[in-house]
Amino acid sequence: MANIPVDATAFSVFDMKELSAESFDAGLAEAGDELAVVFFWGLDCFNCEIAKKAMLAQPEAIRALGLRWFHSNVYEHRELGRRFMLHGVPTWFFFHRGKRLGRATGWHGLGQFQAAVAAARQKIQAVSGKRRVKRRSIEKN
Repeated sequence: MANIPVDATAFSVFDMKELSAESFDAGLAEAGDELAVVFFWGLDCFNCEIAKKAMLAQPEAIRALGLRWFHSNVYEHRELGRRFMLHGVPTWFFFHRGKRLGRATGWHGLGQFQAAVAAARQKIQAVSGKRRVKRRSIEKN
């Protein structure tokens, strides 16, 4: 598969780090406290190319989402497709501190993608709010 050319422009423009099954967890750990997104794509995937071109058409809006980007060709790294039970690409999974927060399947426009990012951020806030409440109750005892 490595000999088939892939338009990697979006990968470089958005500084997406490539992940394999072997590097996946360690790669995500590099995101630290940032909201991480993994773009799962496949070779000769028409919808993946449409998604990349749509993202490239509005780079500032994509960057404004404040995401730490990763990507993986699941046709090459099939074990990741099985691990995340992917039934199609493109798919984006959102992670925070290695924990999966949600996903967006297919490119349905920037608005839908922004909504998915907002939902992931709400989950982070909900978890951090619970931690604060739990710490306060421990401190009281």
